[in-house]
Amino acid sequence: MRTISDEQKILLDSLAKVVRDRVAPVAAEIDRTGAFNWDVVSLFWDLGLLQIMLPEEYGGWPKNPCHTLCLCIEEIAKACASSALLLIIQVVGSFPLIEAGSEAQKKRYYPMISEGRNLMGYLVTEPGAGSDVQAISTTARVSGDHYVLNGTKVFATNGSVAGLYTVLAKTGERELSFFIVERGMAGISIGRIEDKCGFRGSNTAEVILEDVVVPKDNLIGKPGEGFLIAMRDFDMSRPAVAALALGLAEGAFDYTVKYARERYTFGKPLIEHQAIQFILAEACTLIEASRGLMERAAMTFDAGERNTKLASMAKYFCSDAAMKITTDMVQVLGGYGYIKDHPIERMFRDAKLTQIFEGANQIQKMVIGREISKNR
Repeated sequence: MRTISDEQKILLDSLAKVVRDRVAPVAAEIDRTGAFNWDVVSLFWDLGLLQIMLPEEYGGWPKNPCHTLCLCIEEIAKACASSALLLIIQVVGSFPLIEAGSEAQKKRYYPMISEGRNLMGYLVTEPGAGSDVQAISTTARVSGDHYVLNGTKVFATNGSVAGLYTVLAKTGERELSFFIVERGMAGISIGRIEDKCGFRGSNTAEVILEDVVVPKDNLIGKPGEGFLIAMRDFDMSRPAVAALALGLAEGAFDYTVKYARERYTFGKPLIEHQAIQFILAEACTLIEASRGLMERAAMTFDAGERNTKLASMAKYFCSDAAMKITTDMVQVLGGYGYIKDHPIERMFRDAKLTQIFEGANQIQKMVIGREISKNR
C-alpha cells in the first residue's frame, strides 16, 4: 500500500476530479488533431503543477517534490499521456537551473517560470546524438562577454511553444556546458514539427540555433559541468517517466476491466473467462510492482540519496510493463481495441515512447549493470 501524506492526498483527490472533468474529455481530440492544447497548460498553471520542483516561495512543493510530481504525472497519464508529459518536460527543462544555477540566475528566471508562466524546453538531443549525450555537436564559442551558440536540436518537447530553453553545447573539445536561452533571442528558429505515432498532443520540434548571442552570465554552473548536470537530471526525470508509464498502464487496465464486465461472449461476461482473467491478473501484478519501484526511486531522490540505479530500474521496468499491458488490453478488447472509438489504441501508441525517451531501455540496463559493477 502506498504511503502518501495528507497534503498529497488532498492534491491528488482534487487532481483526479480535474482530470476526469477537464482532461479526459479532450484527450481523444488532442490525439486526433495533434494540436497543442493551451487550455490544459493554463489549467495546470492554475493548479500549481508546472511549478512543483521550484522552491516553495516560487510555488514549489515544500516536501518530497519529486514524489509529489510523480504522483501527479501518474494521475494525469491515466487519461492523457500528452498532458502528463507537460509536467515532465517542465521539470527537465528547469532542472539545470535548479541544480546548478547561480543565485542571480534563479532570481531572474524563477519568476519568469512561475509568475511569467513560461514553458520550458530542454535542448540536448541532436540528429547524431540521442542516448550518446557526449556526441553532441552544438557549439558555444566565447566572444567577448558573450557566448555564441550554433547547432540544431531535434525531438525537443515544447520546442516551438517554450519561452525558455536550457541548452547543452560544447564549450571545448570534450567539454559540455548548459546555458539558459530565452526564446526571443535573435538567431533562434523552429524547423520541423514532428508528426508522431503517439503523444500527438505534445509539441515535438526541431530548434535551430544560428549565431545566438548569449551573455556569459547565462552559463549554468562552470564550463564543462553540463554532462554531470544532465546525468543528475536523469535521476529525477526517469522516475517521472516511470510514473507516466504506470499511469498509462492503469488507465488502460481500468478501462479494460470495465469493458470486460459489460461485454458478453458465449453467454457470460468476458471477465469471467479464465483466459481473460489470466491476462488481467498479470497486468494487475505488473502495475503493483511498477508502483513500488517508481515511488522508491522518487522518494530516494527526495531524500538526497543516490538513486541512479533505482531510477533506471523504475524507468525500464514501468515502461516495459506499460507496453505489455496496453498491448494485452488491445487483445482483450479484440477488434474494438484497434479502433479509435476506444482509448486503448491511443494508450498502446503512447506507451511505446516511454521505452525510448529519457534514455532507451537498453541504455537503462547498461546503467544498472554499471552501477552493480561499481558497487560490488
